[in-house]
Amino acid sequence: MEVARQSKFVKNIIDTRKDAESPIVLEEVTGDVLAKIIEYCEHHKNGPLVNDDEHEVEPQRSDNILPWDKQFMEVDQDMLFKIMLASKNMDIKSLLDLGCKTVANMIRGKSAEEIRTMFDITDEFTDEEKEQSLKENEWAEAHKQG
Repeated sequence: MEVARQSKFVKNIIDTRKDAESPIVLEEVTGDVLAKIIEYCEHHKNGPLVNDDEHEVEPQRSDNILPWDKQFMEVDQDMLFKIMLASKNMDIKSLLDLGCKTVANMIRGKSAEEIRTMFDITDEFTDEEKEQSLKENEWAEAHKQG
């Protein structure tokens, strides 16, 4: 039961339902994704509780992923994004943070074109629109170089 309670969504259902035998419906969470989420929660069941403060003072870092967590997230992109979506819907902040850190590490140091290729994102801007955007945002490039 402690594993299931790591999800605030599931915890609230468990705490408020009258019929303990009724199933908990997790829409858009397939069995393979749920199995991964249970594996994560099982591994972290005795870990520290995640800070629920929405206004964290310190910025999140993506270079401090524990070895087990890093290996856990070595999945294909489809599974990675399904895990992230399910952890958001199930309100498992630590797993969603881990997914975000994993994606941040994937794109670190990559150009916009490399990121578009990596995630199969089509470039819908014309060459003229790209040029206009570069002119409008020269300050950002200058700041990045300085």
